[in-house]
Order: sequence, then structure tokens, then C-alpha cells
Amino acid sequence: MTTKTKRDYYEVLGVSRTCSDQELKSAYRKLAMQYHPDRNPDDPTAEEKFKECSEAYGVLADTQQRARYDQFGHAGVGNGMGGGGVDFNSAIFTDFSDIFGDLFGIGDLFGSGGGRRRTRAQRGADLREDVTLEFEEAVFGVTTSIEVHKHESCETCTGTGIAPGKAAQTCKACGGRGQQRFQQGFFSIARTCGSCGGVGQVISDPCPKCRGEGRVLKDRTLEVKVPAGVEDGMRMRYAGQGEPGFYGGPAGDLYVVLHVKEHAFFQRDGHHLHCAIPVSFSQAALGAEIEIPTLEGTHKLKIPEGTQSSTVFKVRGKGIPVLNGHGKGDLLVEVKVQVPTKLTKRQKELLAELGQTTAIDNKPQKDPTLMSKVKEFFN
Repeated sequence: MTTKTKRDYYEVLGVSRTCSDQELKSAYRKLAMQYHPDRNPDDPTAEEKFKECSEAYGVLADTQQRARYDQFGHAGVGNGMGGGGVDFNSAIFTDFSDIFGDLFGIGDLFGSGGGRRRTRAQRGADLREDVTLEFEEAVFGVTTSIEVHKHESCETCTGTGIAPGKAAQTCKACGGRGQQRFQQGFFSIARTCGSCGGVGQVISDPCPKCRGEGRVLKDRTLEVKVPAGVEDGMRMRYAGQGEPGFYGGPAGDLYVVLHVKEHAFFQRDGHHLHCAIPVSFSQAALGAEIEIPTLEGTHKLKIPEGTQSSTVFKVRGKGIPVLNGHGKGDLLVEVKVQVPTKLTKRQKELLAELGQTTAIDNKPQKDPTLMSKVKEFFN
């Protein structure tokens, strides 16, 4: 009788002799997926290939056995071994369990741990509420109320889902273990019990108020304190104010998303405000002191003589408060010199006299902003 020669373990897994543990594990994971008998019911050679790569991985994944194999070959790991010649230690068992748990969505392999029961309690879902604010409310802060339509823990059963005076029953399908064990090929596999969802208990007498869910739907008014300086799109988190958990589990969170209306003439840029103020030709030429609006009332702004159109003046401390900090931004005021379009006869005469006393060389000048303005016009 001819004895079949074993292939080199590195060759079986398709890795080099200097491969890392992660490379080794990845190679085996790929081959296990490819050759598992349950995935190849019509291929009689799949099970043999699967056993071959499992044996190779069992040796090379163990540091001591890999060293002996590198030095002596198959003879270094074959003596005194049971079955296929592989001495699977507890670390390798854990590794196999991890790999097959990923491949098949199973909890326990080889009967190594028995598995842990799931807790019935589950965290509640997060909730979202949207709040629209006036521009000034976002700047200075506001306290408002919102209506939240959500579940609350059932008072009748205190969130357990069990009728008062009753108790949960041990699941008959799994005997309270939360898992059911099956034989898959030559592996013993534990799966979550489908009857109790892995809890190990079932509710035979559900609460009549919540029908066993442990929570009921209610409307609740929540006070929301919006701090000064918030911006559009920001969200505020209220821990534990979301949906309550199932069967007494912790509640989720509530997220309040803020939407800020635009202002009539102020534009916001972080902590700063921008606005444009019209001034007359004479005010720009001779200088003037004008009153400008701010979010906190009026402010006197001095316009120096000879001010050109589009000049920007900075008014310190009249911007937006720093969120959760100290200080405020600035108000940036751009003056726009207004050219009159309708003049009286006397006004024309005066301007004509002025024109005779001021001479301007009308040569073209390069304006770096001109092209951007042209592009904006045609876009």
C-alpha cells in the first residue's frame, strides 16, 4: 500500500516561510471559505482540501510547532499527535473559533466555551429633533421648548415587559443556555437560540400595558437651552433623552439639530459679522460721522474724508460671542459710495464746477477683482 506524501504546509496555505501571523491567518481564512464542505456539497475533494489546510494552519499558527516544523519538517510535529497529526492547543482553538465565527456567523466551535447568554436588555435608539432659530437667538442664546414624540419606560412593568406578579420562564428550546448546539461537518457549532434570542428566557405572561415591549409611546416637552454663538447645522446632544431601551436597557440619546435663519443685512463669517452701508458722494469726499446698526443697537462710525467706495471699517467687539468661550468677534462695515442718478439743474451746475477744479487721468488700470466679477456675472 502506497502512503500519500504530505505537502509542505507553507505550500498548502500559499505563504512564504517568513510570513507573519496575520498573513498566515488571512491565507487560511481565504482557503477555509473556499473549501469548507458545506459550501461545496457537490465537490468530494473539498473536504480533504479543507482538512489539509486546517492541519497546516493548526501547526504553523502555533509558535513552538512552527519552529519544530521549520527544523524537522513533518517528522517534527507528527509523533504523538492524535487524528490528523495536529496538536491544537487552546490558543489555536480560540483562533479557529474567531475565524469560523466570522465566516459563518456562529458563536462557539469545538465545544470550547459553551457561550454566554445574551442579556435581554437592549439600548434604545437615538432620536433627532430640528429647531429653527432667529438670527439673534443664535447670536445671544435662547431657552425654548420642543415636543418630543417618543417611547417611555412602561410604569406597569417597570420596563421588564412581564405582567406584574409574573416571571420569565426558562426557554425550553435551549434549556436556558441561550444557545443551541449543532453538528456541522466534523465541527460542533453553537448558535444563538432562535426561540429566546439568546436570552435563555421567554415571557409567557407579557405586560398588558406595553404588550411585552417594556415601553409605551408618549409625548414629552423638553426644555432646550441654546448657548450664545451657535451656528447653523450644529447639534446638541442630550444623553439618555432618546428612546428607552428594550426590557430595561439604557436609553438612547436625543440630538437637537439647529437651523438658523438668515439676517436681513448682516452676514456671518465665524465670529465676525459683515454688512454694507451706503454713503453719499459728499460724505465720502468730505468725511462724516454716521450711525450704523449693530445687533446691540446703533453705533457711530467715523468716515474719513476721501474715503473710497468698498473701503472696509472694523468695529471691534460688535460681532458674535465665542461659543463656550470669552470675547466676541468684530463687525466689518463696507461703505458703498452712491452715485446719484437724478440731479436737479443746480446740482448739475455745482458738479460741473467741481469737475473743472479736479482733473483725473482716465488711463486704464489693472483691477485684480475685475475678472472675478466678470466671471460671477456670466456664471
